[in-house]
Amino acid sequence: MPGTTHLLYLHGFRSSPHSAKAQQTAQWMQAHRPDVHWWCPQLPASPQDTLQLLRDGTADWPSDTMAVIGSSLGGFFATVLAEATGCRAVVLNPAVNPARDLAGHVGLQPSWHDPSVVIDVRPEFGADLRAMAPGPLKHPERYFAVIAKGDEVLDWREMTARYAGAQIKLLEGGDHALSDFEQHLPEVLRFLSL
Repeated sequence: MPGTTHLLYLHGFRSSPHSAKAQQTAQWMQAHRPDVHWWCPQLPASPQDTLQLLRDGTADWPSDTMAVIGSSLGGFFATVLAEATGCRAVVLNPAVNPARDLAGHVGLQPSWHDPSVVIDVRPEFGADLRAMAPGPLKHPERYFAVIAKGDEVLDWREMTARYAGAQIKLLEGGDHALSDFEQHLPEVLRFLSL
C-alpha cells in the first residue's frame, strides 16, 4: 500500500478536535510527519452538514493515498467516506447504528470539552443517518478497527460483526474513550503506512 499523504481525523458525538485521541494523533503527526496534510475539523451536529463538510474538504484529496481515522460517531462517518472513496480507514469503537443510538439524545446536549457549547440534536437526524448508512463493506481489508469489550456506550459484538473481514484489534477491557489510545497509536500508524 502506498504511504498516506492526507489524513483526516473525525471525532465522536459531543466531542471535538480537542479530544485526547485527536490531540495525541495530531502531536505525533506534527512531530514525525509534518509532510502529511492533516485535517481534524469540528463536526457540525447535523449529519448532512457533516457529510457535506467532509466531501468538500476532501474533494481534491487523492483517494489512493488519503486515509481517515474516526472515533465513535466519527467512525460511522469515516466508513461513509471510505466506502465512497475507497480510502483506508481506522475506526475506534465505531458507531454502527447511530440513528438508533442518537434517538435517546434528541434535544440540547452539552459538548464534552466545553459545556458552554451546546449541540442541538434534532429528530430528523435519525432519518439522515439511516439514509447515508453504507451497506456491507466493499473492501474490508482497507479497515482497521480498534474495539474495546469494555465499551460502556456501544456493543463490541455489533462493532466486530459490522467490520467482519477487517483487521480488528479486540481489547479485553478498555472503555468507550479508549483511554489507552496512545499504546494503540503505533499500530494505527503502521496500518496507514505512516
